[in-house]
Amino acid sequence: MHITIIGSGYVGLVAGACFAQMGNNVICLDVDSKKISRLQKGEIPIYEPGLESLVRENTTLGTLCFTTDKKEAISNAQVIFIAVGTPMGDDGSADLSYVRDVAVDIGTYIEREYVVIVDKSTVPVGTAEQVRKLIQSTLQKRHITSVSFDVVSNPEFLKEGVAIKDFMSPDRVVIGTDSTRALDTMKTLYSPFLLKSDRLISMGIESAEMTKYAANAMLATKISFINEMSQICERVGANINDVRLGIGSDARIGYSFIYPGCGYGGSCFPKDVRALEKTAKDFGYDAQILSAVQRVNNAQKMLLVEKIVRHFGQDLSGLSFALWGLSFKPETDDMREASSLVLIEELSKKGAKIKAYDPKAYEQARFYLKDYMQSISLEASKYEALKDCAALVIVTEWREFRSPDFDEIAKLLVNPIIFDGRNIYQHLDMESKGFEYYQIGVKHNNN
Repeated sequence: MHITIIGSGYVGLVAGACFAQMGNNVICLDVDSKKISRLQKGEIPIYEPGLESLVRENTTLGTLCFTTDKKEAISNAQVIFIAVGTPMGDDGSADLSYVRDVAVDIGTYIEREYVVIVDKSTVPVGTAEQVRKLIQSTLQKRHITSVSFDVVSNPEFLKEGVAIKDFMSPDRVVIGTDSTRALDTMKTLYSPFLLKSDRLISMGIESAEMTKYAANAMLATKISFINEMSQICERVGANINDVRLGIGSDARIGYSFIYPGCGYGGSCFPKDVRALEKTAKDFGYDAQILSAVQRVNNAQKMLLVEKIVRHFGQDLSGLSFALWGLSFKPETDDMREASSLVLIEELSKKGAKIKAYDPKAYEQARFYLKDYMQSISLEASKYEALKDCAALVIVTEWREFRSPDFDEIAKLLVNPIIFDGRNIYQHLDMESKGFEYYQIGVKHNNN
């Protein structure tokens, strides 16, 4: 098929590369000329394992190309994916301005007799209908009657760090449409990805739009739930790591997404939970669980700060802290809503210096931390970050942090103290190694 992906960010780039890998002809369209120029040279603006080789391979084959030319990208497309950003507005709702602009562009340039328009961006219920009306009105202004189209909702469920695997072997593909023709087109498009099992789920457009928000809200709820349990465990003397094993063995609960930590972040959960809460409010419903999920998460992001202050005092002037991990999770350079941002801001306010190391997120760090560069230095290795620091703070559970040289850590730190925001050393006897060890959801002797 001839496919156009509008928006070459995280979702659009992964989708484009994977569709091209299956033999389709894919054009990725973006208004950012600098980004398109980089992609044409084979430079990938984001870090995602396996993506760079996939993009380069298909660019060389000619099945994947990048352009800023709207007419070139849209006029001959059989399927057009809308994969532009939907950032959070001031009131918490999703900002659909980019989606609306794209809808007008589609109506301006489509020429085929029949086109399937796919909402791939995470959008509130009712967006597909808005897109349909905008395309239709634009076609009417052009006095075009020979073109027909359907708008489909096809939410993405990619996990950063394993997005290629998720797209190539999806656990489900949700298609929201009431058009048999559009559904048949989407089934054909996705059939190479669903050879082993039939995981395509069709439903109404509104239900598909809601499914993405409901899924992310459920996952965010699980995280905030286990984090709230960790707060209670610390106070009563229970161990959240044991509690997690005890409840995770219940098949109704499971182990997934009940890891205690210093809060969730990223491009999806914070934004989508707020947007769903705002949608509920617009329809006259007070979504109390969603409100609580966000309150717990905001409090959890402050937990490492509170532990550090409890140990060292409110005034951290003259102290440096080593920070391992800046991205919101491992295997990505994404720092949107990352817990590290809160930690760095709060420690800086209290006079501390931060020496940070992350395997992939330095380019993102220079953007998100530009206001704090006087108090933070980005180090070349995890051990370089430790030199002359009062303590080590672990924020992101990258694999290379799991089995470090503890003797080297103790030698480089001023004090052998570790604040573990992800409990990655919970199975080790850190005290016997000479460390004062703080983790999440386990009472410390000083508490």
